[in-house]
Amino acid sequence: MTEKITEERGAADDRGPVENALVRMRMAHGGMAKGARRIADYILAQPEGIVRMSITELADAVGVSEGSIVNFCRGIGLSGFQHLKLSLAREIVEPVQFIHEDVGRDDDMDMICRKVFHSGIQALRDSLSVLDPQSLARAVDAIRTAKRVEIYGIGSSAPMAEDAHYRMLRIGLDARVVTDSHVQAISASRCDPDVAVLTISHSGATHETVAATRLAKEAGARTIVITNFARSPIQAHADVVLFTMARETRFRTEAMTSRIAQLCVVDALIAALALGDYDHAIDTLRQTFEVLSIKRF
Repeated sequence: MTEKITEERGAADDRGPVENALVRMRMAHGGMAKGARRIADYILAQPEGIVRMSITELADAVGVSEGSIVNFCRGIGLSGFQHLKLSLAREIVEPVQFIHEDVGRDDDMDMICRKVFHSGIQALRDSLSVLDPQSLARAVDAIRTAKRVEIYGIGSSAPMAEDAHYRMLRIGLDARVVTDSHVQAISASRCDPDVAVLTISHSGATHETVAATRLAKEAGARTIVITNFARSPIQAHADVVLFTMARETRFRTEAMTSRIAQLCVVDALIAALALGDYDHAIDTLRQTFEVLSIKRF
């Protein structure tokens, strides 16, 4: 009863609607418990109807408790049922399906560009909505207080790891990047509490990066993971998780779209690190700029 009363006071929640409630459900679906999956299936099948339902009606329709509905909403990053309804209403009233459609065989160059660019823009918007500033602050603290940073990435995440490494060197951090799975395992096993490990893994389920992150945490390192919004094995070994959100289409896979979001998360992380030690970062940037100037005509 308390949960019901609390939930029905939706007006007391000042959190605005999010644009991606349905996408959050689809992406988290595979890792949900049986009861939560039933709730998700019901909502995904008829989002328009949910907007007109009370929490009691939804609980009765699915065959779960009202508390389960509240917990489900919180599990996908919403404050409760009223927050879910607001978010669904926004998606229904302002449909965004067009910009997420896959490219068609008959699309001209203009339409292909529009769809691909809009998909990237939406990936950034969605990722911003799930990136927790407090988690970013904890990641900054872990890296700033570490004596060394190890960065891991495999496959499509390897270029992102290389970019993070380059950016950290430019602001004066002692950073190393490892994109070979065997070297990752060796590197991780030799970590200690003075090391911070940044792992970039879109799926969060790649054996090599999960194993390396686990080994690093077991060795005492502070572990930070950049991964897609969903429950994944790597999160069990992460002290800090920085989420991205990407939508899959036939020709633009999640991993492709997520690279844009991963780069933005890395940019935010680097900017926060540089601002946290402003004078040192500026001096190092100036020195590295001068060093690199000999590479230009």
